[in-house]
Amino acid sequence: QVQLVESGGGLVQAGGSLRLSCAASGRTFSSYAMGWFRQAPGQEREFVAAINWSGGTTWYADFVKGRLTISRDNAKNTVYLQMNSLKPEDTAVYYCAAASYAAAKTIRLMRAYDYWGQGTQVTVSS
Repeated sequence: QVQLVESGGGLVQAGGSLRLSCAASGRTFSSYAMGWFRQAPGQEREFVAAINWSGGTTWYADFVKGRLTISRDNAKNTVYLQMNSLKPEDTAVYYCAAASYAAAKTIRLMRAYDYWGQGTQVTVSS
């Protein structure tokens, strides 16, 4: 069992930055691939970024375009999402998730993930 708790969300002006954190419980954190998804009001949850167990491989949604960076610190059981040049359309609840198996074909899909956090709100004002 893995429990995930996101933090770092908030209100920021367009062009600003935020760093989201996701703290995981359990001693097996380093064996999971980790992902970030987001869900805007009235929209489906969508993939943002993912990272494999070692941090050596990352995947990003096309809309990221170099503005967001995912990273992890296995010693701290934490995964991060650094978000720069934020836009109003980035406003959403951001969720982190853990996947026991990572494959390029499925890592962008919600069904690949076994555990989910409760989410943290990010609001970008124009």
